[in-house]
Amino acid sequence: MTPKTRIHLIRHGEVEGAGAVRRYNGHTDVGLSERGRSQYHALKERFADAPITALYTSDLTRCAWGAEVLGSHLGLTPVRKPELREMGVGIWEGKSWPELMEQYPNEWQARLDDIVNYRVPQGESVLDVHSRVMPVISAIVERHRGEEVLVVAHGGVNRIILLNAIGAPLSSLFAIEQTYCCLNVIDYFADGNTVVKLVNG
Repeated sequence: MTPKTRIHLIRHGEVEGAGAVRRYNGHTDVGLSERGRSQYHALKERFADAPITALYTSDLTRCAWGAEVLGSHLGLTPVRKPELREMGVGIWEGKSWPELMEQYPNEWQARLDDIVNYRVPQGESVLDVHSRVMPVISAIVERHRGEEVLVVAHGGVNRIILLNAIGAPLSSLFAIEQTYCCLNVIDYFADGNTVVKLVNG
């Protein structure tokens, strides 16, 4: 059988201020809610029998805190990768969707019209994030052939990784759900084939 790297890809736990109103946190280093911290502890049970050999995480607190919890459980030291940060949304950081639609109606529509290439002022496009995230994922896959690896990242980042794995266009970004502390499983085979085993589990 062709050697593979299995990546267990997690979205961070619930953040402070999460609720009915959706908000863009981006690179803002928001903390976890009490529920978000509990979600990470509950997740430990899912890796009771998984032979995880390495752990990588975004350096933002909402990922890194949970990576430390999971790493302690697995006997691993998390490797922090700033490249795994959520998409930077510049002047939209910390603002809710209703606020943005009211304050930046033209920019909001421009982003809807071209989700892949549009950059919020002082921020990144989806294509920019793809360009910084995927080289890191490729390097992890190559470094850990035949192993199982845990990666803790963000909703937008995870969607990009999953779309890449199934060969779907980046324009389908919001066709994939990523709830707080969900688990995705992707197998990367040495012959170049990729199989997504689990999404938003």
